[in-house]
Amino acid sequence: MSKQTILGRVTQLAKANINALLDQAEDPQKMLDQLIRDYSDNISEAEQAVATTIGNLRMLEQDHREDVDAAAEWGNKALAASRKADELRAAGSTAEADTFDNLAKVALGRQLGSEQEASAAEPTIAAQTQVVDSLKAGLTSMKEKLAQLQAKRDELVARAKSAQAQNTMLDAVKNIDVLDPTSELHRFEEKVRREEARALGKGELAASSLDAQFEALDDLDRRSEIDARLAALKGRAA
Repeated sequence: MSKQTILGRVTQLAKANINALLDQAEDPQKMLDQLIRDYSDNISEAEQAVATTIGNLRMLEQDHREDVDAAAEWGNKALAASRKADELRAAGSTAEADTFDNLAKVALGRQLGSEQEASAAEPTIAAQTQVVDSLKAGLTSMKEKLAQLQAKRDELVARAKSAQAQNTMLDAVKNIDVLDPTSELHRFEEKVRREEARALGKGELAASSLDAQFEALDDLDRRSEIDARLAALKGRAA
């Protein structure tokens, strides 16, 4: 994939509105997990693209410096050959002077070629520098966005766990509500009350039976007293 395509994707992801994406998601946590994976993958790919682009840029810059240095070196050689030609011509050695002038021309031709190569590389170097700067900025923004995504996910997971714990607690409280007629505790309380009522009934029944026995005993004593008095009356009559 070309670095221009990667640059476009990095820019798009760096500008993405996380909150808007989450608002549209049916399952925000799953979307966050997917976004984290996408961002991580694209960051890794962008880092490779940045490294490759920087490497290419450094090679261009190195070639440019070599062309600039070569142009300067050929300029010095042309100057030296031209001065030698002037010395020889002043000394009357015209043929040798022409030879050094020709060498000076060759050196100047090489200088011109190096200068042209250096000039031709400068727009490319400027463009590549701009691409590198954009990729670096986008990469930094994506890393910041990834940190936001991870923090958002952690917050969402914590909120989900808190809500689940709260619901569990509320369900537990509801299950032990003594006012709930369907609760086990209420049924147990009713059973205890019935047992207590039965015990009270048995107590009352036992008490009434005992009273009856005492009443029967009192009645027996009364009849015995009456019988004794009747016997006494009969004795006096005789």
